Amino acid sequence: MEHKGVTVWLTGLSGAGKSTITVALGEKLRAEGCKVEVLDGDEIRENLSKGLGFSKADRDTNIRRIGFVSQLLTRNGVIVLVPAISPYREIRAEVRGRIGDFVEVFVNAPLSVCEDRDVKGLYKRARAGEIKQFTGIDDPYEHPLNPEVECRTDLETIEAGVDKIMGKLEELGYLPSKVTA
Repeated sequence: MEHKGVTVWLTGLSGAGKSTITVALGEKLRAEGCKVEVLDGDEIRENLSKGLGFSKADRDTNIRRIGFVSQLLTRNGVIVLVPAISPYREIRAEVRGRIGDFVEVFVNAPLSVCEDRDVKGLYKRARAGEIKQFTGIDDPYEHPLNPEVECRTDLETIEAGVDKIMGKLEELGYLPSKVTA
């Protein structure tokens, strides 16, 4: 399928559903014949950003690195899916400005829901003081002010969220109309 390159940046708290939506969205896009790459925030930290901590400066460096790779892929016609907490508005805006073809998706769920979903026990450890600078507990999360899409994962299904994102990609001209028709 012919489509334009775009970075779909999924931001939200840990446990909000970014990775779950990304997997489902990636499957749907690939089934339609789209070229898709996923730049998972956790995987990037282990590989491209190994050694960075969780200070604001290190988080910003990590997001800039993800943004750089996203920009390269986007300009080569790939749909790039980026599930990354990316807690700071300013750095998300910077990356948006560099990439240009950028769709911000706010994967939104209340902190209490994210904590209930926490299979790794990270929130529990953060609340116990074992993990410092944990987003949403002792480090801020600045929610997007004007995301192109908001997925309320506590109120809607993953499929509904995927459909909203697909619809927005079509509306913005990144996908041909027949994909979501």
